[in-house]
Amino acid sequence: MHPLLRLSIVALVTGALAAPVTGGERTYKDLPTETPAHFVPSHAGYDYERRTVNIPMRDGVKLHTVILVPKGARHAGILLTRTPYGADGMGNRTDSPRLGTTLRGYDNPADIIVQDGYIRVIQDIRGKHGSEGDFVMNRPPVGHGNPTDIDESSDIYDTIDWLVKQVPESNGKVGIIGISYDGFEAMIATIHPHPALKVAVPINPMIDGWMGDDWFHRGAFRQQMIPYIYGMVNSRGSDIPWTTAYRDDYDLYLNGGSAGDIGRAHGMEALGFWQKILAHPAYDNFWSEQALDRIAANEPMTVPTMLVHSLWDQEDNYGDMAVYRALAPRDPSHEKLWLVLGPWRHAKTWENASTIGAIELGSDTGKTFRQQMLRPFLAQYLKDGAPRADVSPVNAFVTGENTWRRLDTWPSSCAQGCTPTMQRWYVEAHGGFGTQVPDKGSDEYISDPAKPVPYRVRPIQSWSHGVAEREDTWPEWLVDDQRQFATRTDVLTYVSPVLDKPMGVAGEPLVHLLASTTGTDSDWVVKLIDVYPDDVEDKPSMGGYQLPIAMEIFRGRYREGYDKPKALVPGKPLAYNFPLPTVNHVFEPGHRVMVQVQSSWFPLYDRNPQTFVPNIFNAKPADYKKATQTVLRDGEAGTYISLPVTSQR
Repeated sequence: MHPLLRLSIVALVTGALAAPVTGGERTYKDLPTETPAHFVPSHAGYDYERRTVNIPMRDGVKLHTVILVPKGARHAGILLTRTPYGADGMGNRTDSPRLGTTLRGYDNPADIIVQDGYIRVIQDIRGKHGSEGDFVMNRPPVGHGNPTDIDESSDIYDTIDWLVKQVPESNGKVGIIGISYDGFEAMIATIHPHPALKVAVPINPMIDGWMGDDWFHRGAFRQQMIPYIYGMVNSRGSDIPWTTAYRDDYDLYLNGGSAGDIGRAHGMEALGFWQKILAHPAYDNFWSEQALDRIAANEPMTVPTMLVHSLWDQEDNYGDMAVYRALAPRDPSHEKLWLVLGPWRHAKTWENASTIGAIELGSDTGKTFRQQMLRPFLAQYLKDGAPRADVSPVNAFVTGENTWRRLDTWPSSCAQGCTPTMQRWYVEAHGGFGTQVPDKGSDEYISDPAKPVPYRVRPIQSWSHGVAEREDTWPEWLVDDQRQFATRTDVLTYVSPVLDKPMGVAGEPLVHLLASTTGTDSDWVVKLIDVYPDDVEDKPSMGGYQLPIAMEIFRGRYREGYDKPKALVPGKPLAYNFPLPTVNHVFEPGHRVMVQVQSSWFPLYDRNPQTFVPNIFNAKPADYKKATQTVLRDGEAGTYISLPVTSQR
């Protein structure tokens, strides 16, 4: 074919393809879009109105806020939660026109909100999700490690001031409630509060991240919190996920080296809070200045506050009890402070709580708390004309006995203030445990950092949110059966004879451990355990179950002061004194009391190299060495646990 003819045909075809398609009287280059420029969904039939606003703070930063107003609300109280986890996700279930369904999920007491017609307000804290500004993890109050003029208290004050002026359906009364980080917000709201803040309910709040809440426990770093730190700080929307090729976190952290090495492998040196963790492994001013229990102890008590503690809280089992110990002596007439102790894991209060792990509790303890304690308590302060709540200063669930007790003070076993008696229980020869002063002797084991004791049966699931195959077993690991660990040669086990009558414990057990190590640093883990009878008639699967009642870790370098890390003297017996978490339990007849002692709790806590180094985050592979650990019986000066024993029926 002639080249000119070929060119003409190509031009003809190309032009035909490029020509507009004609149909009737209209011509299109493309099919028209089927999506409108702006679509307004119909909310006909909804029983609430959703408003989204950006509330200005005193420095001009605007905070993203979701306001859910029940239809027909008038003179309604406002229930506020501030969160780093996304206000839209906590208040934007668009698949239902019902407020109760919309609010189902984390940190929403949906039943109470609907029953009493509260205006629900959820706000992104500064620097997270839809809010402007910069994010600082647990931003401290002004003057407590915070040199600026802005803190969470000032943001809460400005938010409340806007709400009571701009939400016409409200009665001008505001309450704040929250769990965990949101509980930290609820607690800090009571410092320099707005006059319209009438009540606060911190549930499992983050109070002191070094002493016993999220980041450290008595100096040992909770390294399975690394993915949480990574996700919280790497972006405003927390939308860059933690990734791992390991199904078992034990392998991930063992192969990764020190906690510092693991952070570096994930690029965490760019994260400001992680750098603070690395720079402050001891309890220096950075931590002590921002501990909320210490701060609250020096502030006026003006906001009625209900502290809610979970007896098996796997994340924050320290802070709320520390606040109670700091504030209760200042409120002898019980006008500002209330305490609830429930048989829960972290953040279980909004769910059915008739069981925890394999343990049956005899009733829905979460519903009892919400309906009989929280609901009347909130109503007294937020509802116009509501009666005074019939809520005891202390409402404590007794595990083992599975009953609630109304008390005036804590620790106590009766409303009249039956104070527990601290009773020494000694470790004995041949694995015994009892109240008789033992003869001198010792037991030993080899602690090998290359084979640390797992804190639960492997494979160990990742803590981090959204991990596949989690199956929701991680949150209740504190009630895991401890039998598997008692079989290890690097765990010492001491057990009492079978009890012939019930024995209650209420308060903080105190550990007095007399021990030596061939290393120059060491961790010590002590577990208080209720051993079930071998034959449990009504539930055979519980036969021989070893139920943890209180467990804690202590990093040996801090035995002379949490701010004074010091090498241990190899082979020298030293005393280690530290409390276990709060208990309220009855060991029933037929049960036994057990204590386990070990030197690692992995991978929840980072491995102690057992060689003193200035900063364990920077420990090198050669620093991790085996050590022989010796627990001594030395009469009254030997190893014992002081149990807060109460009189029983």
